[in-house]
Amino acid sequence: MTPVEAAVAEAYREEWGRVVATLIRLTGDWDLAEECAQDAFVRALEHWEHEGVPRRPGAWLTTTARNRALDRLRRDATGAAKLREVTTLMAADEASPHETGPVRDPVDDSGIDDDGLRLMFTCCHPALSLDAQVALTLRTLAGLTTAEIAHAFLVPEATMAQRLVRAKRKMRNAAIPFRVPPAHQLPERTRAVLGVLYLTFNEGYAATSGRDLTRQGLCAEATRLARTLTRLMPDEPEALGLLALMLLHSARVATRTDGAGDLVLLEDQDRSRWDTDLITEGAGLVEQALRRGRPGPYQVQAAIAACHATAPSHADTDWAQIAGLYGKLHRLTGSNVVELNRAVAVAMADGPAAGLAITDGLEASGVLEGYHLLPATQADLLRRLGRRDEAALAYRRARTLARTDAERRYLTRRLASVEAAVEPAGESVPSGG
Repeated sequence: MTPVEAAVAEAYREEWGRVVATLIRLTGDWDLAEECAQDAFVRALEHWEHEGVPRRPGAWLTTTARNRALDRLRRDATGAAKLREVTTLMAADEASPHETGPVRDPVDDSGIDDDGLRLMFTCCHPALSLDAQVALTLRTLAGLTTAEIAHAFLVPEATMAQRLVRAKRKMRNAAIPFRVPPAHQLPERTRAVLGVLYLTFNEGYAATSGRDLTRQGLCAEATRLARTLTRLMPDEPEALGLLALMLLHSARVATRTDGAGDLVLLEDQDRSRWDTDLITEGAGLVEQALRRGRPGPYQVQAAIAACHATAPSHADTDWAQIAGLYGKLHRLTGSNVVELNRAVAVAMADGPAAGLAITDGLEASGVLEGYHLLPATQADLLRRLGRRDEAALAYRRARTLARTDAERRYLTRRLASVEAAVEPAGESVPSGG
């Protein structure tokens, strides 16, 4: 990667959401905003190579994208009225974007002092369904691809693409203003913002596809915003729970892969390398959140993560407690992925046959069709029961469905072990990594 390519990549991570948000605010057209923002980044690759990287990359990108949007509106006969409106809004901006970058909404009494968080609350508009708010914000501000968002929601990519189109159309046709909500309206958007931060962190912690298992930049940004949110809403237990969950997972992230980039399962990770400061802080936040007496999904997930992080060894983990917590989490969420994770904990507490019964029920229902961790979990439980031919078939199914190189390599090793009837020491299902 050349220095210019690196600068554009960094600008994309830092500025994409702000550039798109500025264009949505000015034009009210979500598709136009994304297209013109993409065009600005393409132009940056061309211009910065000859002109040098500007002192304020965000300002350059915003100006370029905005000019591109104006050109598009000028060429569109139906865009004349919108062009006049955009020109008026531009004239009302208090400072030039050439100097300051994307400007803050002049009507802003939200009390939010972080640009990224402010944009998330802006994008999570209650006129949309909760899922639509989260999906649209992940696409528009977090920059996740439609495929990555579809994976997070366990739906086909085409289905998610249609949902995003409908959400954008609703926002545009209803002429819903893209404005930062006032402080008294923040609570009605908090659940969606928490969902965006959670799924952004998840994509960073366990990437949907590609060579690397983790995308640490996404994890770091989601954690930073979650920490900011807890300062903004110190009495919101789910915000505390989400931050605790992120910290407890981040404490282990350096041990999840080896030097070759291969997956290292929870039971094989070197616990001496876990970040004890993050574990202490995360466990403390779990207790602080639960004392509020309003348990929610993020708090329960954080409690599960704390059980893992504070156990002296894999063998000494309280699997019965973890299975019980997953049961509570399933009652709160109805999530089939949670039920799959409960199957793993039940298998550890009560034996592989008990866990396999749960996974077989999930398979029969078809609710996790295409989700590679279902056959991967079944394969491990079948292996532990000595049913190696069935385990091999399940490993093959899982490998076909896996989306990252690290996971495919892991499943290939497991498949080879059952085919050779050789038990590699210390390897188990990847669900708890």
